[in-house]
Amino acid sequence: MKLRVALSLAAAAVAAPALMTSAPVAVAQSGDLAAVQRHLQQTESMVASFTQTDRAGKVLAGTMTLKKPGKIRFQYQQGVPYLIVADGRNLHFLDYQVRQQQRWPIGDSPLGVLIDPRQDITRYAKVVPGTDPRVLTVEAHDPKRPQYGRISMIFARDSAAPGGLRLQGWVALDSQNNRTTIRLSDQKFNVPVNDRTFRWNDPRRGGRPG
Repeated sequence: MKLRVALSLAAAAVAAPALMTSAPVAVAQSGDLAAVQRHLQQTESMVASFTQTDRAGKVLAGTMTLKKPGKIRFQYQQGVPYLIVADGRNLHFLDYQVRQQQRWPIGDSPLGVLIDPRQDITRYAKVVPGTDPRVLTVEAHDPKRPQYGRISMIFARDSAAPGGLRLQGWVALDSQNNRTTIRLSDQKFNVPVNDRTFRWNDPRRGGRPG
């Protein structure tokens, strides 16, 4: 479960080549993807509550904190021994129960789209048609990185949010068809976030989440 938990959260922004479309649909997709790009560019920081639901229905909760460039933290509820944190250079998945750490460069992580302002999602994603005009769903899949599976990010149209969109969460389907749903709530955009938020204790030295 450990790596899958990390990748399900990290998969929020995996990139995928755009599909061929007819001209009207392509124009609509281009406009909506541009709106998503504006949202990502204009979101300098965000704090939100999250819930994570796996395919078995198990639910974990916590707080997500984001600060550009390169910083994000998924702090789980008390009693859950995991922590996911990017410190500006590397993304770390920490398991305090077994005292293990996994690390990879932010540039190699799909979370880069959320925390790296240089990323351009309009080059890689597609818009999924829906029946509710208030909701925008963007799907991405990278055939070169099948371990990340597929991801659908869900946005609500909100004129008060950056770029007119509010990230509501995402649904990740990994290469083993394990589905994980992340829902965000109480989102606060562009609020002050102290860099100390992204510090962490080394589990290999007996540290604990915090």
